Amino acid sequence: MSLQAESSQPVLQSYVGFDSITSQIEKKLLKRGFQFNVMVVGQSGLGKSTLINTIFASHLIDSKGRTQPDEPTRQTVEIHSFTEEIIERGVKLRLNIVDTPGYGDQVNNENCWEPIVKYIKDQHSSFLRKELTAKRDRFIQDTRIHCCLFFISPTGHSLKPIDIVVLKKLTEVVNVVPVIAKSDSLTIEERIAFKHRIKEEMAFHNIKLYPYASDEDDEQDQKLNESIQDLIPFAVVGSEKTIIVDGKTVRGRQNRWGVINVENENHCEFIHLRNFLTRTHLQDLIETTAMIHYETFRSKQLLALKENGQQQQ
Repeated sequence: MSLQAESSQPVLQSYVGFDSITSQIEKKLLKRGFQFNVMVVGQSGLGKSTLINTIFASHLIDSKGRTQPDEPTRQTVEIHSFTEEIIERGVKLRLNIVDTPGYGDQVNNENCWEPIVKYIKDQHSSFLRKELTAKRDRFIQDTRIHCCLFFISPTGHSLKPIDIVVLKKLTEVVNVVPVIAKSDSLTIEERIAFKHRIKEEMAFHNIKLYPYASDEDDEQDQKLNESIQDLIPFAVVGSEKTIIVDGKTVRGRQNRWGVINVENENHCEFIHLRNFLTRTHLQDLIETTAMIHYETFRSKQLLALKENGQQQQ
């Protein structure tokens, strides 16, 4: 038999039906639903809760912002998680939002990032324990953080030293997506210059942000990721309020100078952030968490267990 005959692909004589496997998988996944875990990190007062509510077009977290001048300041003082199930066109998404205390709010901010990093590692540890049990669940509940939205204060100058330290620590354990909060407080020129300085600082400090380069990416994926990397950090504005603009109802903010439409890319980059998180990279964020961050943690833990076992023998 010739080499050409051996390597030729068999031709099906009639319809078999295994092409339906994709619809079978889809049916099972739709029944089970999807899990997405998001952590928000940043100083107090940057609109973290409002932005999450804006991204998912529903009221998921109560804002801690004051509505009256005489109201006391409210802050997140410990890590809280909120779980909601949202449905869109028959697709169930169990959304777990982890709200963290505003780092840098205290007089002494030494090691203020440690509770956040510990929480992320604790979720890896919990998943690993469930994985290694003799009788493990068929579907292990996934609480691993898939995405960390890192909020940068719109100072217009540069990153604070504490921002750089926290970013370095977080990028080692989670997919970090930085955003410039309340970017409508900057002019267009200030925003462009601010983003440029942030990019330079991140490159100087060798801070690796998601999305990461992968050998599995085709040309289309590479172009998409490059366009995302050009936009990072996303300059965003969040708002749950609806206003009328040219006869259309939009989400935005109105002030004495005009209207900020959060979904207008000429006003801010919210729409690019939302599309990135939900329409193009949602599944990749979940997979990257499992295949890179969790796998790194898992390997270290299992190697440590092996070394401890050898020392005891």
